[in-house]
Amino acid sequence: MAYVVSARKYRPQLFEDVVGQEHVTSTIKNALLNDKLAHAFLFCGPRGVGKTTCARLLAKVINMPDPKQAIQDGSYAESDIDISLNIVELDAASNNSVENIRTLIEQVRFQPQQGQYKVFIIDEVHMLSQAAFNAFLKTLEEPPPYAIFILATTERHKILPTILSRCQLYDFRRIQISDIIVQLEAIAAKEGIETEHDALYVIAEKADGAMRDALSIFDRIASASASKITLQSVVDNLNILDFDYFFKATERILEEDATGLLLLIDQVLKNGFEGDTFMNGLAQHMRNLMYSKQEPTQKMLQMSDVLKDKYMNQSNAISFGTIMTALNLANQADLDYPKAKDKRLHVEVALLKICFASRKAMPVMQGENIQPTQKKTSPVRPQATDAPKIVERPTIQNPQSITDTASANTPHTTPTKDIIKEEAPIPQVSEPATPIETASIQNAITTPKPTAAPILNTPSISSIEDLLKEAEVEISSNEDAQKEVNIKDVDEVWNNYVSGIDSATTSGILNTVIRKVVDGKILISVPSNIAKEEIQQEAQLYANLRDHFNQNDLEIKIDVDRTQFPDLVEASTTKVVTPKEKYDHLKALNPLVDQLIEKLDLKLDE
Repeated sequence: MAYVVSARKYRPQLFEDVVGQEHVTSTIKNALLNDKLAHAFLFCGPRGVGKTTCARLLAKVINMPDPKQAIQDGSYAESDIDISLNIVELDAASNNSVENIRTLIEQVRFQPQQGQYKVFIIDEVHMLSQAAFNAFLKTLEEPPPYAIFILATTERHKILPTILSRCQLYDFRRIQISDIIVQLEAIAAKEGIETEHDALYVIAEKADGAMRDALSIFDRIASASASKITLQSVVDNLNILDFDYFFKATERILEEDATGLLLLIDQVLKNGFEGDTFMNGLAQHMRNLMYSKQEPTQKMLQMSDVLKDKYMNQSNAISFGTIMTALNLANQADLDYPKAKDKRLHVEVALLKICFASRKAMPVMQGENIQPTQKKTSPVRPQATDAPKIVERPTIQNPQSITDTASANTPHTTPTKDIIKEEAPIPQVSEPATPIETASIQNAITTPKPTAAPILNTPSISSIEDLLKEAEVEISSNEDAQKEVNIKDVDEVWNNYVSGIDSATTSGILNTVIRKVVDGKILISVPSNIAKEEIQQEAQLYANLRDHFNQNDLEIKIDVDRTQFPDLVEASTTKVVTPKEKYDHLKALNPLVDQLIEKLDLKLDE
């Protein structure tokens, strides 16, 4: 006997055998039992989930002598659909013209030779042309009492609304991984093939909810590995990455071992895998770790107990922040992968970002190795002698968020280096710092303390209260350092700024203004709007005034007041209109105009 693939050999012969579509099969059986069978059905859903199978089962059972009894005892399973003249199957993908639909309509006119109904199954109905749909409308709406239409499609949105309104719609779902595994185990037992649960899990996951795809992959692996399907055989034949790669990658990320992570991706690429495949697998691995951290979501891990225990152990050593950061970066790397010119470098940069996501800045390269365990302080910039020195202190975190973080890491979890040390922006507080204090701060940052085990960066409640009090003192001292605004200092800063300006126009405008200090505010009076706009463009002047008085919110107001500038009188201009007026104006400017007129024999226009 010729070999038959599992997808055909084990096609369901009863509604109860259809995997993962109980909501459809139960509705159809109830409709048959209650004599409420529609004349047109539309089965929608992804590939390989049982649409055509359910259409054939419905076509068989309605032509049984007693359909109700056949459903109850399952006798319709023995009926052969291939030799029935009452069942017509049409592939709309290759028969999508108006002529094909007209031929089908002609067949509808003939009553069934045996049985009660004549069933027309149109597969891939969305491939019909617009004209074919229109030719089919009338027959589909009012068919003969013995005609039943079953349409199947994977793309419901391509079907005309007029067709949808004439059919009963049944939405087929993707089959769950657990249901596919159960079906594969049953088929393997019938075929005498030994299987591993993890291997079937990979096959079911690769099938993406399609039972037909899962059976095709199953046949392929079974042919390659004789009588035993193992996880290694599945990984080798499907050219997918093993779970161990992602467990190792996560360990490197937790240890901030960039060198080991780069070597791992190099090994993956040498084995023939693409970089985006690794990033997608890493994202799925992080998702599984996220599921493992919560008991309600642990049920979503449909894998063997051994593999599930590995996920549980690693999830205890990784924080939610690290998982979410890795998921975000891996997803962005996958989106940008097609646009990257150097795809390997693109993946390596994404992995390094994930590795050092807990850092505020990327580590520096030292020689050929990356040293992730030490941070260097930024070089101190020279400051002016009159400017106060800046002492950097950490920003106090919200005590409630710190308490939540501490409670999340309960004693049963194993602390590791992967815990994210969230660093808030460092404020600058004006406070003189002695050389001894600066040196002690640098030594505390650059010199790592030798410890036997990693230390969590979680302060106690008492230390938080002390830091809050210290911050309040610093803020109050910063406020006390503000200088009182006085006209003498304003004039000094103003004149120093004007002396450094090269533009004569700008310096002239700045020298003509009137400056006053009222209630701690600087009021500037100018004679015109042009002068006001010119001064408003001098942003550095505003900055110098605020820095001098150490007040970032110092108010500087400019008003146009012509009354305070009596010496600046606008010159009145008289418009010259008539020729005589123009002549008088030119003569006043130059008395030789009369001589020019006489020599040229000119006449004045009237």
